[in-house]
Amino acid sequence: MFSGLFAAYAVLSGNTAGGPTGSELFNLRNVFIETLCLLFSSYTCGLGALSAERRQRGRFLLFAACTFVLGATFLFIEISEFSGMVSKGGEPSRSAFLSAFFTLVGTHGVHVTSGLIWLIYMMAQVVAKGLRPRVLRRLLCFSLFWHALDIVWIGVLTLVYLMGAH
Repeated sequence: MFSGLFAAYAVLSGNTAGGPTGSELFNLRNVFIETLCLLFSSYTCGLGALSAERRQRGRFLLFAACTFVLGATFLFIEISEFSGMVSKGGEPSRSAFLSAFFTLVGTHGVHVTSGLIWLIYMMAQVVAKGLRPRVLRRLLCFSLFWHALDIVWIGVLTLVYLMGAH
Protein backbone atom coordinates (compact mmCIF):
# COMPACT_ATOMS: atom_id res chain seq x y z
CA MET A 1 0.00 0.00 0.00
CA PHE A 2 2.67 2.49 0.98
CA SER A 3 4.74 1.72 -2.11
CA GLY A 4 1.72 2.68 -4.24
CA LEU A 5 1.23 5.88 -2.24
CA PHE A 6 4.93 6.73 -2.58
CA ALA A 7 4.75 6.15 -6.34
CA ALA A 8 1.62 8.31 -6.67
CA TYR A 9 3.25 11.09 -4.67
CA ALA A 10 6.44 10.91 -6.75
CA VAL A 11 4.42 11.25 -9.98
CA LEU A 12 2.08 13.98 -8.70
CA SER A 13 4.43 16.05 -6.54
CA GLY A 14 5.12 18.60 -9.27
CA ASN A 15 1.45 19.12 -10.16
CA THR A 16 0.58 22.11 -7.99
CA ALA A 17 -1.97 23.69 -10.38
CA GLY A 18 -0.58 27.11 -9.47
CA GLY A 19 -1.19 26.45 -5.78
CA PRO A 20 1.28 26.33 -2.92
CA THR A 21 4.33 24.09 -3.21
CA GLY A 22 6.04 22.01 -0.57
CA SER A 23 8.71 24.65 -0.04
CA GLU A 24 5.96 27.19 0.71
CA LEU A 25 4.06 24.91 3.09
CA PHE A 26 6.58 22.69 4.88
CA ASN A 27 8.05 23.69 8.23
CA LEU A 28 11.18 21.56 8.44
CA ARG A 29 11.74 22.46 12.10
CA ASN A 30 8.42 20.85 13.01
CA VAL A 31 9.16 17.89 10.74
CA PHE A 32 12.51 17.45 12.54
CA ILE A 33 10.73 17.43 15.92
CA GLU A 34 8.14 14.96 14.58
CA THR A 35 10.92 12.71 13.33
CA LEU A 36 12.73 12.81 16.67
CA CYS A 37 9.49 11.93 18.49
CA LEU A 38 8.87 8.94 16.24
CA LEU A 39 12.46 7.68 16.33
CA PHE A 40 12.69 8.02 20.11
CA SER A 41 9.32 6.27 20.41
CA SER A 42 10.84 3.36 18.51
CA TYR A 43 13.72 3.33 20.99
CA THR A 44 11.38 3.31 23.99
CA CYS A 45 9.28 0.64 22.27
CA GLY A 46 12.40 -1.50 21.96
CA LEU A 47 13.27 -0.95 25.61
CA GLY A 48 9.72 -1.92 26.51
CA ALA A 49 10.00 -5.12 24.48
CA LEU A 50 13.27 -5.99 26.22
CA SER A 51 11.69 -5.28 29.60
CA ALA A 52 8.74 -7.53 28.74
CA GLU A 53 11.06 -10.35 27.67
CA ARG A 54 12.84 -10.02 31.03
CA ARG A 55 9.43 -10.13 32.77
CA GLN A 56 9.87 -6.60 34.16
CA ARG A 57 6.23 -5.54 34.07
CA GLY A 58 6.71 -2.12 35.67
CA ARG A 59 9.54 -1.18 33.33
CA PHE A 60 7.52 -2.37 30.34
CA LEU A 61 4.58 -0.17 31.35
CA LEU A 62 6.88 2.83 31.85
CA PHE A 63 8.47 2.43 28.41
CA ALA A 64 5.08 1.77 26.81
CA ALA A 65 3.75 4.99 28.34
CA CYS A 66 6.78 6.88 26.99
CA THR A 67 6.18 5.33 23.56
CA PHE A 68 2.56 6.43 23.70
CA VAL A 69 3.40 10.02 24.70
CA LEU A 70 6.01 10.33 21.94
CA GLY A 71 3.66 8.83 19.34
CA ALA A 72 0.81 11.11 20.44
CA THR A 73 3.14 14.12 20.26
CA PHE A 74 4.07 13.10 16.71
CA LEU A 75 0.37 13.00 15.79
CA PHE A 76 -0.37 16.33 17.46
CA ILE A 77 2.38 18.05 15.47
CA GLU A 78 1.22 16.38 12.25
CA ILE A 79 -2.40 17.47 12.79
CA SER A 80 -1.21 21.00 13.57
CA GLU A 81 0.84 20.94 10.37
CA PHE A 82 -2.19 19.84 8.35
CA SER A 83 -4.43 22.56 9.79
CA GLY A 84 -1.72 25.16 9.16
CA MET A 85 -1.46 24.07 5.53
CA VAL A 86 -5.21 24.27 5.04
CA SER A 87 -5.26 27.77 6.54
CA LYS A 88 -2.62 28.79 3.95
CA GLY A 89 -4.79 27.52 1.09
CA GLY A 90 -3.19 24.09 0.96
CA GLU A 91 -6.26 21.88 1.26
CA PRO A 92 -6.19 18.44 -0.41
CA SER A 93 -8.57 19.42 -3.22
CA ARG A 94 -6.34 22.33 -4.33
CA SER A 95 -3.93 20.25 -6.45
CA ALA A 96 -2.75 16.76 -7.30
CA PHE A 97 0.38 17.44 -5.24
CA LEU A 98 -1.66 18.25 -2.13
CA SER A 99 -4.01 15.31 -2.69
CA ALA A 100 -1.04 12.95 -2.89
CA PHE A 101 0.66 14.62 0.09
CA PHE A 102 -2.36 14.41 2.39
CA THR A 103 -3.08 10.84 1.30
CA LEU A 104 0.47 9.57 1.90
CA VAL A 105 1.22 11.44 5.11
CA GLY A 106 -2.34 11.04 6.40
CA THR A 107 -2.26 7.28 5.83
CA HIS A 108 0.93 7.08 7.85
CA GLY A 109 -0.80 9.13 10.58
CA VAL A 110 -3.76 6.75 10.59
CA HIS A 111 -1.34 3.87 11.09
CA VAL A 112 0.34 5.69 13.98
CA THR A 113 -3.11 6.28 15.50
CA SER A 114 -3.92 2.57 15.10
CA GLY A 115 -0.60 1.72 16.73
CA LEU A 116 -1.38 3.94 19.72
CA ILE A 117 -4.76 2.25 20.17
CA TRP A 118 -3.05 -1.13 19.88
CA LEU A 119 -0.46 -0.05 22.45
CA ILE A 120 -3.18 0.92 24.96
CA TYR A 121 -4.77 -2.48 24.41
CA MET A 122 -1.43 -4.23 24.96
CA MET A 123 -0.77 -2.27 28.13
CA ALA A 124 -4.20 -3.30 29.41
CA GLN A 125 -3.42 -6.93 28.57
CA VAL A 126 -0.15 -6.78 30.49
CA VAL A 127 -1.94 -5.30 33.50
CA ALA A 128 -4.78 -7.86 33.33
CA LYS A 129 -2.92 -11.01 32.23
CA GLY A 130 0.72 -10.35 32.99
CA LEU A 131 3.58 -11.22 30.67
CA ARG A 132 2.39 -14.64 29.53
CA PRO A 133 3.85 -16.15 26.35
CA ARG A 134 0.75 -15.24 24.29
CA VAL A 135 0.93 -11.63 25.48
CA LEU A 136 4.65 -11.52 24.76
CA ARG A 137 4.03 -12.73 21.21
CA ARG A 138 1.45 -9.98 20.71
CA LEU A 139 3.89 -7.43 22.10
CA LEU A 140 6.50 -8.61 19.62
CA CYS A 141 3.99 -8.16 16.76
CA PHE A 142 3.18 -4.66 18.00
CA SER A 143 6.88 -3.82 18.26
CA LEU A 144 7.50 -4.94 14.67
CA PHE A 145 4.55 -2.85 13.48
CA TRP A 146 5.80 0.22 15.36
CA HIS A 147 9.32 -0.14 13.94
CA ALA A 148 7.87 -0.55 10.43
CA LEU A 149 6.13 2.82 10.89
CA ASP A 150 9.56 4.36 11.47
CA ILE A 151 10.87 2.86 8.25
CA VAL A 152 7.91 4.26 6.32
CA TRP A 153 8.39 7.65 8.00
CA ILE A 154 12.04 7.82 6.92
CA GLY A 155 10.77 7.35 3.35
CA VAL A 156 8.17 10.10 3.87
CA LEU A 157 10.77 12.39 5.42
CA THR A 158 13.16 11.88 2.52
CA LEU A 159 10.78 11.90 -0.45
CA VAL A 160 8.17 14.36 0.76
CA TYR A 161 9.86 16.81 3.08
CA LEU A 162 13.57 16.89 2.30
CA MET A 163 13.21 16.58 -1.48
CA GLY A 164 10.04 18.68 -1.54
CA ALA A 165 11.33 21.58 0.53
CA HIS A 166 13.65 22.90 -2.16
